[in-house]
Amino acid sequence: MQEAHREIRAAYAASTVTVYQAYAPEIGLPAVREGRFPAAWKRGRMTWIKPSFLWMMYRCGWATKPGQETVLAVEISRDGFEWALRNACLSSYVPGVHPDRATWQRRLKRSPTRIQWDPERDLRLQPLPYRSLQLGLSGEAARRYADEWTVGIRNVTPLAHEVHALVGDSDLDSAQRLLPQERPYPADDGLLSHLRPCRP
Repeated sequence: MQEAHREIRAAYAASTVTVYQAYAPEIGLPAVREGRFPAAWKRGRMTWIKPSFLWMMYRCGWATKPGQETVLAVEISRDGFEWALRNACLSSYVPGVHPDRATWQRRLKRSPTRIQWDPERDLRLQPLPYRSLQLGLSGEAARRYADEWTVGIRNVTPLAHEVHALVGDSDLDSAQRLLPQERPYPADDGLLSHLRPCRP
């Protein structure tokens, strides 16, 4: 089945959705122990969350890049996730979505969240012909994410290493079976209409 060009795909349950981030151990490990982000996590900075496990692997190099050695699966409330989507602006100007560049710039400046659609990745981290959601949180959104939306935090670094080793051995079937089960997120038109270009 062909994937929609721009569609949120994620592992989710009735009230939560899983997103991924990667941090240095001094941030990531306390977050796992405490089940929430520690005081050292800067709530005033923009932070990017990714529902795609493989896009996270692409970004952090299978947990090998400096400062990204600890990969976290952060379970957040769907209410919070959807609030972030409703209050988001696309991170770049797209004719047909925004009336003009000045309007987009004003929206971007006041939006607590921003959206990027980047090429999804396969097990070899090569780009696929459809896009994956990246959600940037700043200001109120970052604070809510850290202190209200987060339900649980797991360390999935061992999973990243295991999948990477299988890919290195060209055992893609076994690697695929270990991946989180991501599926289209049930987002109605009102949730995403302001995020999509007129043409895919």
